[in-house]
Amino acid sequence: MTTPTRIVLVYQSLLGIYGDRGNSTVLVQRLRRRGLEAELVVVEPGDEVPADGDVYLLGGGEDLAQVSAVKALRADGNLFRGLEGGGVLFAVCAGYQICGHSFTVGAQDTVHEGLGLLDVTTTRGATRAVGEILTRWQRPDGSTSLITGFENHGGYTRLGPAATPLATVEKGIGNDGGGTEGAVQGNVIGTYPHGPVLARNPDLADHLLELALGRALEPLVMPSIEVLRAERVAAVRGR
Repeated sequence: MTTPTRIVLVYQSLLGIYGDRGNSTVLVQRLRRRGLEAELVVVEPGDEVPADGDVYLLGGGEDLAQVSAVKALRADGNLFRGLEGGGVLFAVCAGYQICGHSFTVGAQDTVHEGLGLLDVTTTRGATRAVGEILTRWQRPDGSTSLITGFENHGGYTRLGPAATPLATVEKGIGNDGGGTEGAVQGNVIGTYPHGPVLARNPDLADHLLELALGRALEPLVMPSIEVLRAERVAAVRGR
């Protein structure tokens, strides 16, 4: 009997206000459309995070929710164990920020310690980043793919030497207006776009699954998605 791939959706009541839950649906469905078993595990504060997840998902949220999420995840500890065991973490916006060394919240820009999973720090930016974002992602095989999404963040993220950018920005702000977006370090990927971003960008969704499974997946041919992607790209570039 095949063991299902476990997709763990973490703390939606804290980090789920921008529709990022849709990322979990995309991963599950892309597995099942290939005839592969998938299990979605939804974890809320007070629940134990599974230590045997294949893909862990963090989404967007408000400042105080970020602080609460970090405290709960540190107290639980299983996210760290899951990553040590080979799991993959995909974190969006506020979820991305809390994966770093530190982030600031509130009008006083109070500094809070993050989870330390990415060599990044986040502080308040000069202007809020709001709107469509278009970036170019270089895949591990050297090919490139466009990533579309919607960014909405006041924090600006700067990368340290241990983290590498996920993508370069064509339109939008990204990490801090310096031309990069997201961060990758080992089996942890952080990014700002909502959308949900994996629904808009199936190549990125499959990349996460391939990292978790340790093998390549057969392509899914879905022409309607490619038509929508082309329309989004054209709309962003036309602004």
